Amino acid sequence: MDPIRNPYSPGAGSPPPELAGRNEIIEQARIALQRIRAGRFSKSLILVGLRGVGKTVLLERLRTHAESEDAMGLRIEAEEGRSLPDTLVPQLRGALIKLSRTERAKDMSMRALRTLAGFANAMKVTWNDVEFGLKLPAELGVADNGDLNNDLQELMVVVGLAAREAGKVLVFFIDELQYVKEKELAALITALHRCSQETLPVTMIAAGLPQLRGQMGNAKSYAERLFEFPMIGALDPNTKTGEDPGLDAIVKPVAREGVEYEPDAAALILKQTQRYPYFLQEWGKHAWDAAMDSPITEQDVRVGAETALHALDESFFRVRFDRLTPTEKRYVRAMAELGAGPHRSGDIAVLLGRDVTSLAPTRGLLIKKGMIWSPAHGMTAFTVPLFHEFMKRVMPGEDWRQSPGS
Repeated sequence: MDPIRNPYSPGAGSPPPELAGRNEIIEQARIALQRIRAGRFSKSLILVGLRGVGKTVLLERLRTHAESEDAMGLRIEAEEGRSLPDTLVPQLRGALIKLSRTERAKDMSMRALRTLAGFANAMKVTWNDVEFGLKLPAELGVADNGDLNNDLQELMVVVGLAAREAGKVLVFFIDELQYVKEKELAALITALHRCSQETLPVTMIAAGLPQLRGQMGNAKSYAERLFEFPMIGALDPNTKTGEDPGLDAIVKPVAREGVEYEPDAAALILKQTQRYPYFLQEWGKHAWDAAMDSPITEQDVRVGAETALHALDESFFRVRFDRLTPTEKRYVRAMAELGAGPHRSGDIAVLLGRDVTSLAPTRGLLIKKGMIWSPAHGMTAFTVPLFHEFMKRVMPGEDWRQSPGS
């Protein structure tokens, strides 16, 4: 069929043609923002889930909805090796400049900009490896002590006052939050808590890998009272409503193009992808390209699946595999040998002929890189669905059992 009309959109954060199964979370976020606008407490939302479940897409949709209701969204992606101040300051600068254009909020916004200048100087904020500065005199004695925990609180309060003067809710939309260091995460939680205590219209909607729940709790013990952690997973059928969002994600986009699936063909896609949103898009795209005409058949899906797997191996899976050291690859390959997981850390150690303690540093680095996580004490699981199958393809045979060379 015509590839130009292909409705599917597999890609990093690319919005799918049918965002199925996420209405409850969208409504939850809407209610939270309206409560904050009204001066009432509402927990911030932290979307957690594996790679490929559509967290980034959903985060972007929530931002769009929030801004359509006159909130101000700050779109931020946390990065490994980049500090939280480096990430926040440029976005806050842009937001405060916009707020300063509102006449009633002009004075407070300019004060917030001066406070931001002092904060940036104290934190030695850099942008593109160049120290970031604001051409404004700093608000002396406010958020400029060089202590992130205290300074970020003071900065957020002044920013929150500016937002309140402008009649806006300020929302930090932060993706990949698990990359923020624990000390910085603690400072962010404390600052948001302070804003909540003072009923300022500042909140956060973030997304990250499943280990983020534990990271938040480790950073601040009261985090569970400030945040909701909705789990974003595969698009399983809703037993309450009878709806099937996974099926909708497959069939509705092509239906708008006048195309149908044979029931067995759609069922095969759901089975092979385990209903993970990103994989549904890949399988759907390649099934469409393999089909000559409507309806898309089971054979079309099988042909498309081979192409889809090759595309995943060369991009989605490979980019993560290539970040690993030889020792880390052996560890992950041992996990794959045991299956999809989760697995006992001791069982992984047995396969590698090592004791658990000696493997702890490798496991810790893999968690830090976002490759694996610990769903329970002593358990280890992949953060990337179907990665165990990829590992068997990319490291076949028994050579992986041998210790890597120097």
